[in-house]
Formats: sequence, C-alpha cells, structure tokens
Amino acid sequence: MPGLRDPLTMLVRRGREPAVVQTVRSTAAAVIAYVVALWLSNEPAPLTAPLTALLVVQVTLYATLTTGVRRVNSVVAGVLIAIGFSVLVGLSWWSLGLIILASLVIGRFVKAGEFVPEVAISAMLVLGVTRVAETAWDRVLETLIGAVVGLLFNVLLVPPVWVQPAGEAIEDLARRMRLLLQDIGEEISGHIPVEEAAARLHAARRLDHDIVQVDASLRQAEDSLRLNPRVKEGLLYRVVLRTGLDALEITAVVLRVTCRTLTDLATHRREESLFPEETAAALREVFTNMALAVEHFAIVITTHVTTSAEHAEDNLTRELDAARRTRDRAADLLLRQVQLHPRQWQLHGALLAEIDRILDELDVEKRTERLTQELDRHSREQRERYPRLHRVAQRLRKSRYGRRSTLK
Repeated sequence: MPGLRDPLTMLVRRGREPAVVQTVRSTAAAVIAYVVALWLSNEPAPLTAPLTALLVVQVTLYATLTTGVRRVNSVVAGVLIAIGFSVLVGLSWWSLGLIILASLVIGRFVKAGEFVPEVAISAMLVLGVTRVAETAWDRVLETLIGAVVGLLFNVLLVPPVWVQPAGEAIEDLARRMRLLLQDIGEEISGHIPVEEAAARLHAARRLDHDIVQVDASLRQAEDSLRLNPRVKEGLLYRVVLRTGLDALEITAVVLRVTCRTLTDLATHRREESLFPEETAAALREVFTNMALAVEHFAIVITTHVTTSAEHAEDNLTRELDAARRTRDRAADLLLRQVQLHPRQWQLHGALLAEIDRILDELDVEKRTERLTQELDRHSREQRERYPRLHRVAQRLRKSRYGRRSTLK
C-alpha cells in the first residue's frame, strides 16, 4: 500500500502544478474555440480560432485581462497582414521577409507591447494554413472567436489561486537555508579545511538561483490573487508572502557573507581550530537556533491565521530569544579571545554583525512593522492613482456612519 500511495500522491501534486493546469485549460479553450468556429465560420478547418485561444488564455485571470487585449491586437494585426500579402503578392522567400518586417513594424503601432513577435508569428501561421483571398473575413472571424472564447474561458472559469505552490517554494527555500545553517553549526568546532569552508560558500551562492525561482512562483501567485473573486483578502496575502520572501532573500545574502567570513578564517587558521572549544560550542548553538528560526519563519508567512501559524510564531520567538542569549555569550567569549590573541579580530566582529542581521530580519516585531508599512504604502498609491474613487469611498463611509449614529 505505501508503494501505491506514493505514486498517487505524486500524481495529485503534479495535477495541481501551474504548468499542468495551464496545459489542460489551454487545450480545453482551444477545442471550444474550434467547435464554435465550426458553427460560425465557412472554413472546413478554422484553425485560427484555437490558435488565438491558445495565445489569449493565461495561467491567471489578471494576466488574461491585462495581456489579453495586447495579444488580440497582435493576432488580429498578424492575420490582416497575412491576408493583405496573400492578396497582393502571395508567399515566396522575399514576400516572407517583407511580411516579417511589416509585422514587426506594425506591431509597434498597434500597442502589442511584448507580444510584437506574435504579430509576425500569427501572419506566418495564417499564410501556412491558407493563401486564398476569399477566406479573409473568415480568418478575421476565427480570430475574434478565439479571442472571445479565451477571455470568457478565464472569466467564467476563474483559474486557481497559486498561493500554495508559492508557499511550498518558500518553505523549500527555507529548508535549504536551515540545512546550510545546521551544517555551518556542526562544522564550526574543530579544524575546518579551507576546501570544506569554500564548499559551504558555494552552497550559499546557489541560494541566489533558488530565490529567483521562488520569486517567479510568487509573482504568479500574486497575479492569481489580483481581480480574483475567490479571494477576499488578496492584498494581505500578497503582502505577507512578498515581505516574507524579501526577509528570506536578505537572510540568504547575509548567510553567503557569513560563509565568506568563515572561509577567510579557515584560510588564516589552516593548522588550528577556528575557535576555542567553549566559543565554538556557543556559536554552534547560535547557528542551530537560527536554522530552526528560519524554518519557523517560513511556516509563519505561508500559513494563514490558524492554530498552526500561531504555534509556529511562538516557536520562532522562542528560537530567536535563545539565539540572542547564546549570541551574547559567544560575543563575550570572542572578546576574551581577541584580547588574548588579537589575530583577525575584524572577522570576529563581522561574524557577530552577520548573526545580528539574520536575527533582525527574522524578528516578529520587524515583520509586523514591515507589513504595516507595505499596506500603508499600497493604500497611499491607490489614493494617488484613483483619487475620485477614494473620495467616493470616503463619502460612502461617512454616510454609513451617519446612518448608524441616527439609529443609535
């Protein structure tokens, strides 16, 4: 049974991935557009309609509404260019070059935006399907059918909210950071070869690539929350996830600098331990506490207001407090060591400063302050962007307050 359960679990997880869902939705929209075009068009194989639907349907409703118009512009412009060239000159190597050139130039004027190349692509695909001038209006009709079906498909069948994949990506990033912090804590005592310290530095540098991937997943989640009728507090979710990832990104940068500091210490102390036994034990405890704090921090920002989130926040506070206490003890021990052997004292100070920065980024109070600032900034931007809407909302609130006061 366990052997069967694991493939089933993997299949369910795969089915919830954005790429899988987008593939199914795009296929369904293209088929619907083709069926509708068969009813309304005179063409026996109206392939322009499913082509347009494939280009219009996006993984999120926000992306569909914001990019759908530009995609429709690009496809319609490409179809019209293809029709014009098929009527005038037909298809040859030199006319193909003119079609591509004209498509790329005209795409700038029809406000296709980043979809300018799709003007040329649409034109070439339409020419590949047919070069008969009498089918011109059918091609335009097919394009409009595909565009309408694609837009309605995402409006009526709203795409899923991609918060869970983004949360899983953030937790996976935090898990890798936790493992790296634990490895540093385990290896900080005793003699560390320069090669091992350098390997930890390379592992910390690879976190930059991981953060880029998590950021892409988070952007998709943010788009899925915008204009989505399924979500009531989309702004709050977006801000919580974004500020949380920002804190983890800064922590990863500081962690890389920490590995650089330890590598420098290992380079200077090739024949001896990095720190005395008592100092190394204190630093090992600090890194262990920080490793657990990073994992609890990820749970806090990816879990909604539930018992598990409150429990994770309590654990985060406990680990941070323990790390600060142990950090102070390690600082006293490092000071004594510097007074006895003042070699590379600046690296000791840098290590303490980096520990302080990580603890500060994961602090619960700072997270709350950052959330408040981001929400205030967003509200201010909305007021500046839509001043009339803000005034109307204020009048509605005042009228509601006045009616409540009258009833009382």
